[in-house]
Amino acid sequence: MNDNELKLKYDAICQSLVERKLKPAFDQLKNLIADSGLVLYTDEWRNLEQTYHYMLQYTVDGAQDPERRKVYQKLIISVFELADKINGELRLKASPSLEYEKKRGFSNNSENLETLLQEIEDFYLQEELVSLVDDVDVQQSSQRMDASSHQQKVVSLFYYLWFKNELSVAEVNLVKVFLKSELISDSYKSFLIAALILSLQRYFDESKFTLLFDAYDLPQPEINQRAIVGLLIGFYKYDARLYFYPSITARLKILNENTDFKKNTEQVIVQFIGSKETEKIQKKITDEIMPEMIKISPNLKDKINLDSLMDDSLGEDKNPEWEKIFEDSPGLMNKMEEFSEMQMEGADVFMSSFSMLKMFPFFSEFSNWFMPFFANNPEIAQTIDKSNDVNTRFIDAIDHAPILCNSDKYSFCFSLQNLPAENREFMAEGMKAEMAQFEELQKDEEITDPGKKAGYISNQFIQDLYRFYKLHPRKDDFEDIFDWRFDFHNKQTLGAILKEDEKAMRNVAEYYFSKNYFEEAAEVFNYLLSIEKSGEFYQKLGFCYQKQGDFNKALGEYKKAELFDINRKWNFNKIALCYRNLKQPEKALEYYREAEKLDEENLNIQLNIGHCLLELQKFEEALKCYYKVEYLAPGNKKVWKPIAWCSFVSGKNEQAEKYFKNLIDDEPNKHDLMNMGHVQWSLGNRKEALDFYKKSITQTEFTESEFFQVFEEDLHHLIEQGVNKADVPIMLDQLRYFVEE
Repeated sequence: MNDNELKLKYDAICQSLVERKLKPAFDQLKNLIADSGLVLYTDEWRNLEQTYHYMLQYTVDGAQDPERRKVYQKLIISVFELADKINGELRLKASPSLEYEKKRGFSNNSENLETLLQEIEDFYLQEELVSLVDDVDVQQSSQRMDASSHQQKVVSLFYYLWFKNELSVAEVNLVKVFLKSELISDSYKSFLIAALILSLQRYFDESKFTLLFDAYDLPQPEINQRAIVGLLIGFYKYDARLYFYPSITARLKILNENTDFKKNTEQVIVQFIGSKETEKIQKKITDEIMPEMIKISPNLKDKINLDSLMDDSLGEDKNPEWEKIFEDSPGLMNKMEEFSEMQMEGADVFMSSFSMLKMFPFFSEFSNWFMPFFANNPEIAQTIDKSNDVNTRFIDAIDHAPILCNSDKYSFCFSLQNLPAENREFMAEGMKAEMAQFEELQKDEEITDPGKKAGYISNQFIQDLYRFYKLHPRKDDFEDIFDWRFDFHNKQTLGAILKEDEKAMRNVAEYYFSKNYFEEAAEVFNYLLSIEKSGEFYQKLGFCYQKQGDFNKALGEYKKAELFDINRKWNFNKIALCYRNLKQPEKALEYYREAEKLDEENLNIQLNIGHCLLELQKFEEALKCYYKVEYLAPGNKKVWKPIAWCSFVSGKNEQAEKYFKNLIDDEPNKHDLMNMGHVQWSLGNRKEALDFYKKSITQTEFTESEFFQVFEEDLHHLIEQGVNKADVPIMLDQLRYFVEE
């Protein structure tokens, strides 16, 4: 049985339990025990099933038992736990995944845990003693050696927590002591939070939730922000199961009475949703920004006169040449501005830049993917000479950069050794100035928006997780949480909490909407409309359905929005659009006429009125609309095609020829060439007609079968324009010969 097969069987058991179908769950569990050969669990399974049989019998007999509900809940939890144990045992025995590969080589021992924690605390006491020695060389040598050994112990603790299935009461208390210790650095505490998160994802344990709740209660943002990220991941993954653990849901409800927690939760949820933008951003950088940069790079040095930048007489005024740099690439400035705005919103704009910088030896140690960045990390001291003032300033600048996640800071730092010293000096000074400005900005923001710093930290950690799940060499061994929908509003545990706060739900809906996640946005707008009728919500919900291609539903919502006096012209246009897509041009025309009354000179409305008239085969009326558009916007090429077609079907072939010629001289498509063939045939120019038909097939992506299908649809127009029906088969056969040549 491979990992995927085991996962399917385990998930099926859990789903049966969630749905309170204990009989199927027992059957599935029995089969899993038999298939796996883990007969040592047979007695436990038999005892649980026997208990359930007795309970069923008492219930059927009508026996009154006030404790029945508690017993039932406890029974379900016990079956969950048995399934967990069997699943864990089987994966430990045979799973080729990285976490079980490592787990097999690691031994958990609660006595070792206590010893480890004591040794970790002792390091800080020893550090104080060493600092009293006068010899600087002895101090530095001792600190480097001890810091490295100390970090190895913290890493061992990381693995201990990650691989522990269920924590004992003693272990939970030891971890609590670790998290509250005033001696241990916050960086290592937050590092251990990541281990708890990974451990909870691998194996459900109520005590892991307890520790994350306790960590969230700590005052240090470095710790509590990782904790809330971990809690939300746990709530999402085990949503249906948490119903059976009232201690977890009760603690969540207590926390939810805290306004700061509500705001923090909403912020992290939006950050999780925003993580889905990363691939879009990478694509934009690769497909749009980088090609534009490459386009201007050959002339960049001369255009900005790099040599003159070294001149001390350079003034403080902005260089007017900077704007001219982009003359060869006018779209780049807009793209860079959009890129900058995304970055300010917290978007992960550096993923593509740093994806190639995860090959340093540092990242071969699994736990380092989750290590918070701190300048005194002994891994940095072993690689980079920190006695060099430039290096020190560079590392300090990186340390204070809030827009880089921890993983990318390490990548940036280790790439230092590949930079010439003068470049490091230049970058260090630039970053120092930038960070000084940013720190001032942060201080101001903390006054006006106290949660801003926490937001940076949670976002950094989410980006660290994103790097791990997308870039680690063994990433396929893990369930990628960033493939989840993150539709927290649909979950039982957190959805109920979110829905208590209408403002939070509105913010989530608007964020989904702004990022074009229309399916999720529609779900939230539907909920908001269940508690408040709003024209804006109806319009936005209609737009969500429209973008998903469901014009029936979209029409229904736009029609509801008609009852509210809100942006009526926009609403009329959208209703008309839906009717057009539903093949009801007469109804569409009715609403475009209403929109026209509100904006008579709007060319798009005129175009759409023309399109409706064309679909209704009112060609003369349609032409009047198109002529109006052409008159008011002479350079509008969009109008040439409908004028040409309406002219043709109305018998104005010379006029049709003129407009189709304009199209063909511009950028003709397969239909333009075919339609010009129709016009030429109607004018009696058979050779020219065959030539255009041939071009339509040979010069465009128009297969012969597609061509003849469209031709059949247009045939009645040709006959109406005087083409002899008897000549059609002959002309088409001649075309077939031409195409084969």
